[in-house]
Formats: sequence, C-alpha cells, structure tokens
Amino acid sequence: MEGLDIFNDWKHRDCAIATMHGKETIISPLLKQELGINSVVPQNFNTDSFGTFTRDIRRIGNQLEAARKKAQAALDHTGLDLAIASEGSFGAHPDLPFVSSNLELVLFLDTKNTIEIVGHYRTSAVRARGQKIYTPEEAVLVAESWGFPDQGIILRTSEKSSRNIYKDITSKEDLKERAKKLLSPWYVRSIFIETDMRAHRCPARMESIRNATLDLIQNCKSVCPKCITPGFVITETIQGLPCGECGLETDTIKEVVRSCKKCLYKESNPIGDKVAAKPEECQWCNP
Repeated sequence: MEGLDIFNDWKHRDCAIATMHGKETIISPLLKQELGINSVVPQNFNTDSFGTFTRDIRRIGNQLEAARKKAQAALDHTGLDLAIASEGSFGAHPDLPFVSSNLELVLFLDTKNTIEIVGHYRTSAVRARGQKIYTPEEAVLVAESWGFPDQGIILRTSEKSSRNIYKDITSKEDLKERAKKLLSPWYVRSIFIETDMRAHRCPARMESIRNATLDLIQNCKSVCPKCITPGFVITETIQGLPCGECGLETDTIKEVVRSCKKCLYKESNPIGDKVAAKPEECQWCNP
C-alpha cells in the first residue's frame, strides 16, 4: 500500500491510545484534525505496569522500548492494528550543561502496514521537584509554590521510599491531613513532598506531550520521495559546516540525512540556507 492510500486507510481505522492518565484529551483532537484518524481509549488498560513516575514500579527498557511495549499491549488488548503510546523522561539536557530537561516521546504504530513513526519534544521548562518537609503547614506552602492544586503533589515517607505513598491529593485540607498522618509516628521528623509528574496531574507535561504529538504528525506527513511511505524523517546529522572566517570545518551541522524504513532510501540535505558557521562557533577561531 502506497503513501496516499495509507493516509486514506488510516481514516477508516480506529487508533488505540495507550493511556490511563488522560493523554487522549491532547492527542485525540490532533489526530482527528491533522490526519483524520478516530481514536479510542482501551478500557481496563493499566499502563502503570510499564513503569511509573512515582517509582513504585520501575520502567523496563529505555523510553522508546517502553512506548513500543505500551502500543503493542494496547493492540493486543483491543484487537486493533493502529495504536499510539507516549513515554516521558527527565534527565540532564544533552546540549546544556547543568540543566535538566523533560523529553516526551510519542510513538505511532501501524502493524497492518508495518509502520512505526515517532515524535519528540524536549524542554527544560518542565521540572520535577522534591524536598523534605517537617510540618503539614509547610507541605501546603511548598505545594502551592509549585502550582498546587493544578500541579499534582505526592507525599511519601522519604525520597527513596516506595511504601506509604499518597497520590491524587486534590485539596489543601486533604494535603494537610495526609502530611499529618505521615508525620504522626513519634520517630518521624520529616517526610518528602514532590511534584506528581503523571500526565493528568502535570499540566506542563501535557503541553510537552502536545508538542511531541505535533512533531509526530509532521513526521507522518513527511513521505518518502521514492515509495511514498509516511515517516521519511531525520535519522542522522553530519557535522562539518565550514567557518566563514577561516574556512576550516567546524562541529556545526552542515547536513541532515532523512531515511525511509520501508525501502531504505536515504537523502542528504543542507539545513536551511546557512552556508558557513560564525567565527564564534568555530573551534579554531574561538578555541
């Protein structure tokens, strides 16, 4: 089935969104608007089994592998052959030293046409926070400074503890009561409060998932010039853009390589109209 036929085919098949945390509110409208795809959310489908941000269930495999497993499990659960799954992570920014970042990955799986397409979005604006607190009143002050109640909050006995975790706290009264309960034993001096980074309890992460979905849609619309299959995306970057001052090669990217997973066709293209690196980008002029 060729590209234009695939786009039309998608419009006549339901797509399972592998979520239990409300991601369909972001993903479904974009799928419908941009690709004409109808989506469904599997009932009684537990995505927490693939790992949780609350660390009580450890993720098996890397981010892409986890998303792939979620998507396949959604297909198995529903009997459909079209699925979307997303997976988020937090860690060091690859390009900015000492800066943490949130990377969201959204994967689109079409087993009928043997197509897998991925969208990404990275931002340093979404931060996971956590600290020790000593009183219920301090819990409320810290939580509100982090955006509570719109931004969810989790309480636990300690940062590493996987027992006595309180999630889904929706009011100041509930927060104070749960903090008071965790602090009640005579031997407990402090407890740990942290942001709930599950998608439905973190508005900033939802926005990142939206941007990753837009990137996915853009990648779906990029078709291979040879076989017209969707998903003709950047798979490699080539450094070596010459310096405009000294003419020597720099570490600046001069070309990107797009590849087709279906027919393996590749194509190299320069980035925009930039023909030379600035001297400040040159390791020879600006060592």
